[in-house]
Amino acid sequence: MRLLLIEDDVSLCRSLELSLGQQGFEVTICHDGEEGLFYLLENAHDLVLLDRMLPGMDGMELLAEARREGCTAPVIFLTAMGELEDRIQGLDAGADDYLAKPFAFEELMARIRCVCRRPKRLNLSRQLSWGDVIYDPQEYLLTRAPKSCTLSRREGDLLTLFLQNPDQVLPRSTILMRVWGPDAEVESGNLDNYIHFLRRRLKSVDSRLELKTVRGIGYRLANEP
Repeated sequence: MRLLLIEDDVSLCRSLELSLGQQGFEVTICHDGEEGLFYLLENAHDLVLLDRMLPGMDGMELLAEARREGCTAPVIFLTAMGELEDRIQGLDAGADDYLAKPFAFEELMARIRCVCRRPKRLNLSRQLSWGDVIYDPQEYLLTRAPKSCTLSRREGDLLTLFLQNPDQVLPRSTILMRVWGPDAEVESGNLDNYIHFLRRRLKSVDSRLELKTVRGIGYRLANEP
């Protein structure tokens, strides 16, 4: 599971990186808001831990901008600003949870498990497009004019993830977590089946987009010339 930690306290970052790594997380660290926004908008992480007071860009401003740009990753604020009004402001800005410093690592892990059990946040406010296709998540409609086809919900969720991360290699673990959820018991072949289905859907509308297998890692949505 890929986790983005945006925090300017270097000592805390080192401690969390070690502890989260022991729990199986792959941790990316940013120490300022502008760099954090860059990584956040890649939509390549399954979870974000975000400090509120950051150099370059305040955590509240960062999160609000990321949500406006369609970032759907769950976000937990980690901050010394723990008053009731602070927590309300953080949640209203788009955070999924709010944890005041100092905190016990065990409580952080419990909150991470809780957030990951929730239905994933889908960006249904706009169509997604890349290459020669347009996808409407509300109607599950894939179009490459003049052809179109309707996807199943699982196919649609899978395509949404790839369109939000075009030309990026997505590990199998990330795909399974983002599409099926962290607690789902999914056989490895199930993902391969849906990749096969989605390839057929793209071919049915004569799209040049192609789902490439990256051996030993996962898949990449490529725009073939």
